[in-house]
Amino acid sequence: MLAVLLLGQFMALLDVTIVNVAVPAIGADLHASGASLQLVVGGYTVTYAMLLITGARLGDLYGRRRMYLWGAAIFTVTSLVCGIAPDGALLIGARLVQGAGAAVMVPQIISVIQMRFEGAARATALSAYGVVLSVGALAGLVLGGVLVNADLLGASWRPVFLVNVPLGALLMALVPRLVPADAPRGTRRLDAAGLAIAVPAVSLVVVPLVLGHEAGWPVWTYLCVAAGVALAGIFVLVERNVAAGGGDPLLDPAVLRAPAIAPGISALTCMQIAYGGFMFTLAIHLQSGLGDGALRAGSTFAPVAAVFGLVGFYWRRLPQRVHHLLSSAGLVLCVLAYLGIAAGFHDGTQDGPLLWAALVVCGIGMGLTLSPLLAQSLLHVPPAKAADASGVLTTTMQLGQVIGVAAFGTLYFSLATPFPPHSLAQAHSSAHAMSSAAVWMAVLSAVGALFGIALSRNVRRAGKTDIVRYETAVGE
Repeated sequence: MLAVLLLGQFMALLDVTIVNVAVPAIGADLHASGASLQLVVGGYTVTYAMLLITGARLGDLYGRRRMYLWGAAIFTVTSLVCGIAPDGALLIGARLVQGAGAAVMVPQIISVIQMRFEGAARATALSAYGVVLSVGALAGLVLGGVLVNADLLGASWRPVFLVNVPLGALLMALVPRLVPADAPRGTRRLDAAGLAIAVPAVSLVVVPLVLGHEAGWPVWTYLCVAAGVALAGIFVLVERNVAAGGGDPLLDPAVLRAPAIAPGISALTCMQIAYGGFMFTLAIHLQSGLGDGALRAGSTFAPVAAVFGLVGFYWRRLPQRVHHLLSSAGLVLCVLAYLGIAAGFHDGTQDGPLLWAALVVCGIGMGLTLSPLLAQSLLHVPPAKAADASGVLTTTMQLGQVIGVAAFGTLYFSLATPFPPHSLAQAHSSAHAMSSAAVWMAVLSAVGALFGIALSRNVRRAGKTDIVRYETAVGE
């Protein structure tokens, strides 16, 4: 049962990172613009983020096994459509629906683990779940490079999506046999009004950021962003009314009143925007700027992903007296790492020891930041509201990556002057764009570190009981 559950998590996580390495090949094959490539990467994540909370409630309403199967089916079919897409428009549309399938599938996994495993078995299952979260990111980057580089049957980038088809078929065949059916509980209701406002609000902000540069920043881009911000304000008012009426809002205002949530969300947003931009721009720079193959580009990410996973998994072994400092310290390391990456790429090469050291430091910084940050943000949240708070944090993580792809992708494409492919001029132009983007990632991480300091003060003032509770929350 656990293997079948973790396979779904692995597939969903794989598609967050595997496409980054394939982006240049997709652009060359489909003649896609930089904005289209940003939507290919970000489209999946934005629907995934916006529908995660709704996906969890669908499992509560209609049964977790049933919704896990439905999510897997949508994910698998749309992976096939992505793999055979003849143009960028269909690929973007399929990626949006694929993200929706992942949003229905993924929330059921941890819920079933909590329901079906107890005691030591649950601890083992959660540890395996954590390993998949760490390994999935690395596997996506490396596997993406391997598949594109192999050019199976002349299919170029298409196997990065088609690999999900046999995995998804296997998953759907095994779930009815290995995962027991569960009766719908119906304890949570859908928030259709909140969802109907939240999705266009996010879209009105993200889409102009992606398309604005290529369109020359016309008036409509600014109007759309302003409308998105206005809708966000309306969304908050609607959610307050839903909560006051005894409903189940997507964003429970009571959660935001917990002292640690505001600095936690702010620090998490800064980290994830920089992380999303880093993953996207570095993949473009390595292949389109420096002329690396997909395999080498994927391997370049390996130090970051591997160290990120290891540190994120073992940070609790550090003395508890320093735990409250980890998130801010990790973001400071990210500042140093992004500055080192900027310096390492400045001359248009990538083989210097400074760059590789910076990539390792980047992984350490992210590993020290993410898990402690999530746990500490839940510190003063009442147990009855823990699920709502976790949903808000998870959505923040995904939306932060989308904004990072949009904002830093736009910055990179604005600064990278087109030159003949694989020329020295192209390498230097791309290096300048990458270095400039990395400097701004460092600035954003520094802002996040300030919020991290505010968060650490909350943790330091907490009593021993609260600290034990947030440490336990990391595993649950």
